[in-house]
Amino acid sequence: MSIIRNVAAIAKGMSITLREGFQPSEVENYPDGKGPMRGAQFQERFRGKHQLQRDEAGLEKCVACFLCAAACPANCIYIEAADNTAEVRISSAERYAKVYNIDYNRCIFCGYCVEACPTDAITHGHGFELASLNATTMVMRKEDLLVPVATGLPRSGNEEAEVLA
Repeated sequence: MSIIRNVAAIAKGMSITLREGFQPSEVENYPDGKGPMRGAQFQERFRGKHQLQRDEAGLEKCVACFLCAAACPANCIYIEAADNTAEVRISSAERYAKVYNIDYNRCIFCGYCVEACPTDAITHGHGFELASLNATTMVMRKEDLLVPVATGLPRSGNEEAEVLA
């Protein structure tokens, strides 16, 4: 009796497979799919591609304190610090991150770097299209992570003095 039951169960499963195999496919056109926002919808807490933030004056918030790199369990953040000068002002502090790389081959998007940052310089954005067939393109440099300068904001101390004058 159990053999007949097993054969009947296999036949029922195969009939479902054959029936579904001849149904038309439902394809959603990514990223312009259904929904009010047409495409991907994110929760507020979604952890996507990192962003390096700027302050109100357009200067970088990162002060190269290395706390994000120390907090990272995957050891995927690499920072080189440099000193600000009176002529060239990159951040409002004494130092700035001359090199800031995140290796997304290793990143686990845990958020520890965001929590460790005392100046809120690094945050998670909503960028999710990070896939690549080439592993070398998965290392994001500072230029890739920096938020663009808002229009009308000066970039360095000298430009600020020129705008105020």
